[in-house]
Amino acid sequence: MSSYNTFTDYELADLFKTGDRAAFTVIYQRYWKKIFVIAAKRLGDAHMAEEIVQNMFMRFWEKRELLNIDLSVKAYLYKCVHNDTLNYLKHEKVKARYQEHAAFSLNYSEPASHKAELNELEWKLQEALKDLPEQCRTIFQMSRFEELKYREIAEQLGLSIKTIENQMGKALRILRLKLVDFLALILIGIIFYKDFLN
Repeated sequence: MSSYNTFTDYELADLFKTGDRAAFTVIYQRYWKKIFVIAAKRLGDAHMAEEIVQNMFMRFWEKRELLNIDLSVKAYLYKCVHNDTLNYLKHEKVKARYQEHAAFSLNYSEPASHKAELNELEWKLQEALKDLPEQCRTIFQMSRFEELKYREIAEQLGLSIKTIENQMGKALRILRLKLVDFLALILIGIIFYKDFLN
């Protein structure tokens, strides 16, 4: 593998896409620390930065045959970590807003019976999301929890807008079936997920 260290990024990328683990290892060693530093600065959280970078490289390996690296490997990885950290920050912002709204609703306006229903719905929703196919779940979460437009999701995932629309439709159909017992609760709008099935 030591000879691989003399290879250019383009040579390594060609080998990597064929499943060459040694080429992947060199790319990883060449860029892991640089990518980590970028993520840590943006997030202000070294632990989360490490997790995001590790997950990014894992996806990089798993999807190697589908990758179209028209930029340099370095530029491609920098773009990936930029998108991943941005998505994480957006997700945290949305989650915090929902949690604040939920806390306010539970503490000041919801009767005890509704609190129990909310807790059950929260659990049911999480379970229903786990049952969605991976791509379907990712697209749904990016749309409803991160508030990304279909065009933005399509660009980040490298899919067509039509595919995003189809996957969202599929996700909504599945969730409606799984959460049918809670539709009334959702529709009267007493919880912070009140519009996720619109």
